[in-house]
Amino acid sequence: MNSVVAQLQRQFQDYLVSLYQQGFLDNQFTELRKLEDEGTPDFVAEVVSLFFDDCSKLINSMSRSLERPENVDFKQVDSGVHQLKGSSSSVGARRVKNVCISFKECCDVQNREGCLRCLQQVDYEYKMLKTKLQDLFNLEQQILQAGGTIPQVNIN
Repeated sequence: MNSVVAQLQRQFQDYLVSLYQQGFLDNQFTELRKLEDEGTPDFVAEVVSLFFDDCSKLINSMSRSLERPENVDFKQVDSGVHQLKGSSSSVGARRVKNVCISFKECCDVQNREGCLRCLQQVDYEYKMLKTKLQDLFNLEQQILQAGGTIPQVNIN
């Protein structure tokens, strides 16, 4: 194995471990990665891409629902939060999921200001995760293009 591939693989391992340590990802992401194989090499990237598309749509919808102070449909916002929490749980997006828990509490007590803060936070967390996972997937592509294989990473 050449040194470029070895260096990229170490970089990939270190970066993935850091995403868990920083709380961006949880064990569900590990489970998702286990479903990827030679027949479906882009499975995780495709699932995560769909997740980010859904995030964007849900965040925009919740933003529209919260923009008029006198007429907030908290049931609609709560429905969006519920969907976002479920999809973030299914891909292992830990920080996004955790913000959704606080967001739901604000919806339950119809706290518009709290919902707006949570909406900003969930938007920030989803964008941060998107950037970090794009970097991770780019590293994967560099490894493959250099003739290497994606290393298995034990997260414990």
